[in-house]
Amino acid sequence: MQLVRQKEENGRASRKAPLVLLAGLVVTALASGCAAEETRTGRPGGRAAAGPQAYDNDAARALAGYSAQLKEAQAARVVAAKKWKLAKVPLPAPAPPAAKPKITNRPGFETDGGDSLPPVFTTVPTKDRIVFLTIDDGADKDPELLKMMRELRIPYSAFLSDYLVRTDYPYFKRMQGLGVTLNNHTLNHRYMPALSYAEQRHEICDQQDKIGKWAGKRPRLFRPPYGNYNEDTLRAAQSCGIKAVPLWAAEVFPDHMEWREWDRDLHPGDIVLTHFRGREDWKGTMPDMVRRVMKVITDKGYAVARLEDYV
Repeated sequence: MQLVRQKEENGRASRKAPLVLLAGLVVTALASGCAAEETRTGRPGGRAAAGPQAYDNDAARALAGYSAQLKEAQAARVVAAKKWKLAKVPLPAPAPPAAKPKITNRPGFETDGGDSLPPVFTTVPTKDRIVFLTIDDGADKDPELLKMMRELRIPYSAFLSDYLVRTDYPYFKRMQGLGVTLNNHTLNHRYMPALSYAEQRHEICDQQDKIGKWAGKRPRLFRPPYGNYNEDTLRAAQSCGIKAVPLWAAEVFPDHMEWREWDRDLHPGDIVLTHFRGREDWKGTMPDMVRRVMKVITDKGYAVARLEDYV
């Protein structure tokens, strides 16, 4: 499959994003204040009296409360970054879009089934300076990872293979309880194009059933092992409820990163891959990996957002 360069974001639009977000918050807060005033007085408009009393209205209180929440979250993030020895404090992600963007196949990654099958992509269409962190398979079950990501408030998505996670389903249930979505990475992590349609369907659909049984929810997202697939893979995935097939634009290890694109850089909406691994498999722990990837992401001016809010 031919790879294509992902376009950089428009810098000017990026600089406007925080202002647009703030403006939206102001409008929302003012609307809340006006609605409350009409309910209270029976008159539209919600105008506040001049002077100090102007602050004492619902819109101002909403903005003040939101500002306090932002300050509290940032203060907690600063403390956590110091505790976990991050080089920089992670940047907060903007609010997710009211409507999810339309996801299409990355050019060169489609099969003959085209748009009728779940899309295969490496980057989510957005102008925000955000990326998405995804972790595959489930071999290492480091409790420090759960604690670190919770305290840093960094979202991520898990793509699980049953042959690795079944030794400790409760670990991944705890992860799910912290807001992580558990996605499908097949039963046994086999090379899918070498399998028949029936064998591929067994690998994908039976994993759907297993995750649905022990986690309480069947996945919508599927990632084929090694990123390899054919049209049978996508047809099998679609047959048991899969809606999209996110691959990745970059892969992170504790000591380096590997890039899909020729410019070896991040782009708005890029999906970043790593694995549940420990010292027995690579040069470091899961927290070491997080420190590495967050340094790269933050140094480049990006925040980590939640994939399922966009797909």
